[in-house]
Amino acid sequence: MKIEVWSDFVCPFCYIGKRRLEEALAQFPHKDQVDVEFKSFELDPNAPLNTGKSINEALAEKYGMTIEQAKQANVGIGQQASGVGLTFNFDDMKPTNTFDAHRLAKFAKAQGKEAAITEKLLYAYFTESKDVGNIETLAEIAEASGLDRQEALAVLNDKTAYANEVRIDESIAQQYGVTGVPYFVINQKYAISGAQPKETFAGALQQVWEEENPAPKLQDLSGSNADDALCADGSCAVPTKNEGL
Repeated sequence: MKIEVWSDFVCPFCYIGKRRLEEALAQFPHKDQVDVEFKSFELDPNAPLNTGKSINEALAEKYGMTIEQAKQANVGIGQQASGVGLTFNFDDMKPTNTFDAHRLAKFAKAQGKEAAITEKLLYAYFTESKDVGNIETLAEIAEASGLDRQEALAVLNDKTAYANEVRIDESIAQQYGVTGVPYFVINQKYAISGAQPKETFAGALQQVWEEENPAPKLQDLSGSNADDALCADGSCAVPTKNEGL
């Protein structure tokens, strides 16, 4: 079973949804046969690298609300994060452009480190309040994920490196009609939108597995008198006189 996850590194529900999926997978009997692949999605492709604004100021401006209202909205998101063991430090988050982070993730995927760097990028932004738009910071995260720092820097400084891979993911998202993330696609046939509860993911995993791996149906060759030689429900068929009782 393959699960493709479209997400962005500055999307709080992407981190929460990732955890809920992981919790569901941890209890799934066939988890060893599930491959999770992350896909690039930029919430704001035109976002500047350094806004100079706090996340609360950025949200207030974007949605036409007061800073206090933005803070209250983030409190609710923080509570959801806490429910899956995550700590979000909204007051110190640094809004930024994530294109370079997505390019780095594609480089990490080519090195077999996609899962590690995806987690570390999300943790760096939401918990450690790091600037994931800064090249030096991204190089540090790459090194912490098991990648060569100098190779990562070379990729980050070459704006064309892995850019096409990011754009392909975003193009596929458009074809699917994805307008928000997280967005989960299972076996290119089933979709789950948003950071749904763990139970939703668990139910989807089981349903897809059963549909993709149906129990074998046997052809019955027993004949017309099968019930006369069968024990069921705590009793056996009683032979007739002609059967030599």
